[in-house]
Amino acid sequence: MNSAEWRVTVVVDNQAGDGLTAEHGFSCWIESADLRVVFDTGQGPAFATNAARLGVALEQANAIVLSHGHYDHTGGVSAALRKANRARVYIHPLGFEAKYWRTDGGAPRVISMPEGVASDLLERNYELRCGTGARTIGPGAHLTGEIPRRTPFEDPGREFFLDAAGAEPDGLKDDQALYLDTPRGTVVVLGCAHSGAVNTLEYVSELTGGRQIHAVVGGMHLLQASAERVDRTAEALIRLGVGVVAPCHCTGARAASLLRERLGERVVDCGAGARFEFNADETRCAWGGAKARAHSPVDKGD
Repeated sequence: MNSAEWRVTVVVDNQAGDGLTAEHGFSCWIESADLRVVFDTGQGPAFATNAARLGVALEQANAIVLSHGHYDHTGGVSAALRKANRARVYIHPLGFEAKYWRTDGGAPRVISMPEGVASDLLERNYELRCGTGARTIGPGAHLTGEIPRRTPFEDPGREFFLDAAGAEPDGLKDDQALYLDTPRGTVVVLGCAHSGAVNTLEYVSELTGGRQIHAVVGGMHLLQASAERVDRTAEALIRLGVGVVAPCHCTGARAASLLRERLGERVVDCGAGARFEFNADETRCAWGGAKARAHSPVDKGD
């Protein structure tokens, strides 16, 4: 196992610190001495601007990882590729499927990867690596691939579909997470955790032979979750001994507050501009605070 020191910088989130743009979406920049990774790219408009303001050297990226095929995680891929045109791109093959979201009995709305992004990836000569299983993408950095759904209280939601008529449910099998080997344990980066945050963490634990999960950063898909589901998620985080929880994007303020009630100071604020350093001696978390929130017509769905 290659345990490296890592820095994770949140580039796009629903909340943003001073001088940054807030947007319903998620992206972060992950770097060690040996590897630099773009993980998700938000909807698009905020990605390049925030990356520049945060001093993110996109041209140095070795890999672009897409957690799933929704627009608010893939919209900035073309902008990323303009800078990081030699990066390997990792995505589940189902990430290219048409995807729809419906709530409150309304007509399904398109939430797929933007067409321009899909054509960029499929028609140009980029190093595209589609896969469904767990794999290593560089020293100390790994993808889960498809995540087994084992908990009785987590599901991807009944509002996601593969067709405009809303007849064919989308099980979101393309959902995957990234995890890092650090000196203090495993750090898990979530896009939306459509497979369930607990399912994801327990699968990562299985993949690493039970190694301690030190931190979790990203969207936990708890915005519409019941209090019982949030409570059971908190119980699992305690059971797994997670030391740092940085919930953002689709976690929702209510769920984040409930998690903080149960886990106390282990839950830290997160948003665009947040930086986490995972070193041998300590974990550092820094962020200037939320100054804005972006709203989307599918803000509750994704």
